[in-house]
Amino acid sequence: MILSFTIFHIIVLILSPRLASAHGDVNIAQYGCNSTCGTVSVPFPFGMNEPHCYAHKWFEIECKFDNNTSSDVPKPYLKSLNLEVIHFYPYSSKVEIMNPIYRSNCQKNKISINNRKTVNLRDSPYIFSQAENTFLAVGCNNLAFLQSNGTTVGGCVSICDDDNNNGNNYNFTSDGCNGRYCCETSLPSHLSEFNATLRGLREQSSDGCGYALIVRHYLVRFDILNELKNREHAPAVLEWEILNDMLINSTFQLPPNCYNSKVTSLSNRTTGQQCRCSSGFYSDYLYEIYGNPYLGGCPVPEQDFYRNNRWKKWVIVGISSSLGSIGFLIGLWFLYKAMKRRMIKKRREKFFKRNGGLLLQKRMSAGEVNVDRTILFTLKDLKKATDNFNKDRILGKGGQGTVYKGMLVDGKIVAVKKFKVEGKVEEFINEFVILSQINNRNVVRLLGCCLETEIPLLVYEFIPNGNLFEYLHDQNEDIPMTWDMRLRIACEVAGAIFYLHSVASQPIYHRDVKSTNILLDEKYRAKLADFGASRIISIEATHLTTMVQGTFGYLDPEYFYTSQFTEKSDVYSFGVVLAELLTGKKPISSVTRSEDSKNLASYFVQCIEENILFDIIDKRVIEGGEKEHIISVANLAYRCLEINGRKRPTMKEVTLELEGIRGFNKKLNAQQNNEEIEFSGIEQYQPWDGFSASNSLSIISSQTHSTD
Repeated sequence: MILSFTIFHIIVLILSPRLASAHGDVNIAQYGCNSTCGTVSVPFPFGMNEPHCYAHKWFEIECKFDNNTSSDVPKPYLKSLNLEVIHFYPYSSKVEIMNPIYRSNCQKNKISINNRKTVNLRDSPYIFSQAENTFLAVGCNNLAFLQSNGTTVGGCVSICDDDNNNGNNYNFTSDGCNGRYCCETSLPSHLSEFNATLRGLREQSSDGCGYALIVRHYLVRFDILNELKNREHAPAVLEWEILNDMLINSTFQLPPNCYNSKVTSLSNRTTGQQCRCSSGFYSDYLYEIYGNPYLGGCPVPEQDFYRNNRWKKWVIVGISSSLGSIGFLIGLWFLYKAMKRRMIKKRREKFFKRNGGLLLQKRMSAGEVNVDRTILFTLKDLKKATDNFNKDRILGKGGQGTVYKGMLVDGKIVAVKKFKVEGKVEEFINEFVILSQINNRNVVRLLGCCLETEIPLLVYEFIPNGNLFEYLHDQNEDIPMTWDMRLRIACEVAGAIFYLHSVASQPIYHRDVKSTNILLDEKYRAKLADFGASRIISIEATHLTTMVQGTFGYLDPEYFYTSQFTEKSDVYSFGVVLAELLTGKKPISSVTRSEDSKNLASYFVQCIEENILFDIIDKRVIEGGEKEHIISVANLAYRCLEINGRKRPTMKEVTLELEGIRGFNKKLNAQQNNEEIEFSGIEQYQPWDGFSASNSLSIISSQTHSTD
């Protein structure tokens, strides 16, 4: 019994570093300083009361009661700015505060927007986080302006239907903020001062109550929007750094895991320092367990822990063997493994919630996600499939993440997309929800997802032959891009976009149609991909008001100037893809074209209007296609590239017209291959003026009938 008790103490001593860190026996504040205010933990360099408890007066926290509420729990405030703090994030050097809401023409509290105090962070170590926040405005027929230092730095427009305008009440739907009742736009970089101005679209005033604010972007949901009318403040995120001049004559010394930073710099020079831990051990939610990076506390890398303690395990085995207590040690070992599995399970549950698992489950229960067609993969399965996300398995990288090639245990080849998001998962959830509802052979198929990792993962069918951009602009002599192949790909992509706009249960705007997002399968059939920027809209909606995003060269100029994305914006982007297919030229080029013709869309339109279309058509197209068919497709692209969106055709019209041209092309090829009918084309080139796809098809049709 004594021997067993001794062995137990040896094991406890060996495992104690791990167990201690797991139970949070660490300091997050300076020695002898209070580390909590009410229910909020206050980590250094922030602190309260004594000067040695905080790094500088900018980081001084005042713990006080809110006079506007009856709560008996005090709240922390940044004393120098008088802003309430909700949460501190020392690992990423951010702090979440309650930001004031600017109001105009609101009868409930009659707060005038011109009398509100400007939020001013100048000369402080803080700025508003561009990545975490958005500028939001709510109201009917309002122009909202975000201003800084007397200059307008952003803005958006919110509109209302007269029949649905209910005065000061806006009943937001699950669509969130899409320009109806509210609008939003991104913040400029290094924003340290702001106020807001609301102005009515009409000359006299705006309609009803309006308000504007800077808020965390993931809070722009219908349930939160409906609460804002009764609130005076909303959560926003500030980034911060330890300014260099704060360390002059200071007794505080930064630990070795700190590095130079440029958070508040407008000239890209070092202005301060931030402290973080090694890559892979970043956790703003676990600093109370692992320690505060500003006090040198960082989690021990798991592999180092086991490497450094491997010899201890063998000591335990030797001692237990010699003392006949192997069974006891095995029992303890299984207990330790069970504890470890439990910790891993809890960590995965935390990741599941943080990666939008609860929001996804809510949408599943609401019928927004087709559960029967999607699978929840485990991290273990996907690590095995991608050889632990080996860099040799990378298929491509984009703005939203990295795509890896993988093979599942059943031998199926898949593509695994790892998103570049940390805590903001709207793009991931958006793409998952949209793709789970789409069933079209020319749209890449979603197989499932994995939410139990720090970064969420999506699993797609594997498309083996790369994307259209590579085949058009890096010509493959073994598999040339013939006219027939280009025409077929154009028809398939147009059909896929037509499906999204008009056939899907709810209209879907893709918002990033381009040749790099058109993949080619083993039979070189087109597959439309990358739905991270796509949006589902209500059937009665005519447009979507968002901050402008997209790819230059494909971006609808009307959307760029108005921030209103319509189905005709996808039509414009498809028109650029048609121009690429016809000319073989890149959408933006600074090498092969002159200064006036860097943009393919404008260059293509110019060549058509100057009647020199065939000067820019790809020689493979001229060699393989009939002149009338080429002119018909070019005319269709020309109409898709109209500056005025209302003059562009719909994707249904585009699809039908392309299918018609392709049908004539197939019939002509069959006649030529079988040598049954001698087909003679138009002897003289038709001038562009007055020429359209419809009359070109009628010419071809009449000629074909005349030969029968």
